[in-house]
Amino acid sequence: MKKKIVVAGGSFGGLTAALEVKRLLGDKADVILISSDKDFVFMPSLPWIIMGSRQPADITLRVADILKPKAINFIHDTVKAVMPDELKIQTEKGEYEYDYLIISTGPHLSCDEIPGLSPEQGYTNCTFSMEQALKSRGAWNKLLENPGPIVLGSTQMASCFGPYYELVFEMDQELRKRKMRHKVPITYLTSEPYLGHMGVGGLGKSRRFMEDEFAALDIQTVTNQSIDEITPDEIRLAGGGKLPFKLAMLAPPFKGVQGVASLGNPRGFIPTDNYYRHPKHSNIYTIGVAMALAPAEPTPVPTGVPKTGFMTVKMAKAAAANIAADIRHLSPSREKELSVICFMDMGKSAALMVAEPILPPRQKSFLKKAWWVKAAKIQFEKYFLWKMRHGYSQLP
Repeated sequence: MKKKIVVAGGSFGGLTAALEVKRLLGDKADVILISSDKDFVFMPSLPWIIMGSRQPADITLRVADILKPKAINFIHDTVKAVMPDELKIQTEKGEYEYDYLIISTGPHLSCDEIPGLSPEQGYTNCTFSMEQALKSRGAWNKLLENPGPIVLGSTQMASCFGPYYELVFEMDQELRKRKMRHKVPITYLTSEPYLGHMGVGGLGKSRRFMEDEFAALDIQTVTNQSIDEITPDEIRLAGGGKLPFKLAMLAPPFKGVQGVASLGNPRGFIPTDNYYRHPKHSNIYTIGVAMALAPAEPTPVPTGVPKTGFMTVKMAKAAAANIAADIRHLSPSREKELSVICFMDMGKSAALMVAEPILPPRQKSFLKKAWWVKAAKIQFEKYFLWKMRHGYSQLP
């Protein structure tokens, strides 16, 4: 009898998991992918959308077009609840039975935890969806017409720091090119205990590296800081202090998506064992941002551990392989060993960051700034979009 495998989420993890499990099991499995998004967006390039060097069509693929040739059913719908005892997942439009469930639903951006923090109802911008990036582009263009202070960074409980470091460097370069940098003070505001922490306890010399780069570019920093409130023209910090802004772009607190949060911890992130299985429901696998991952050590202001696209794809392949093994009555063979490779755009150049494993102490840690890293980042974008367009999930 064919096994029913449902995948919740259609970004890096969900797409890879659905393609891989179908590739490994073929006619032994009926695979359904449920996602509230019709499009796959190459999210690492969203800062380039904001800066105007990419257009939406450059980094967007239709999910249905990827899945249909592989005989995977795509359901454009929103997950409302998981009923593990009934082996069902409930959406806004119906219910779907499953033998195995893979959850890759990403984060809920919990803007309501900080008054005034929101691209929709508040006074800040963000870069975690195409819609947000396009709105941020509009705000950036307005700032170029009417210069003033910029505040970039991350709030308490944020779990993604890289895009805001990139935007600091990219905006600085563009302002210098336009000979107006002196009109735009830039402040990097973050919950990180120090520059370069990035939610992973730093990465080699990342603290010294970031401090030196920011000092050379005259970028002010406020670290180890939480936010009480945001008004139309200033950020009010916990413990006093205010930062004025014409443009504020901040990563909000992260939580688990509501429809799957019942399986998780108090913030809705779902625990797993070393094989990405739920501790109580071994036929439920969780990958990517939806998965609970504790930091190496607590920070004075709470930060989350980022899960990059690179990490999420590795998780997706491991989860798919373990499901295939279970169906074939074999033991799981890929334990959880998370590492990260990251290309951070720095305007004129870029930095290559490698951490193995992602949390210290590490076997390997590397950070290198070079012009060729930016070329590699551009080429990786092209490669990954080509890979996903054709459904070649087995490739690196």
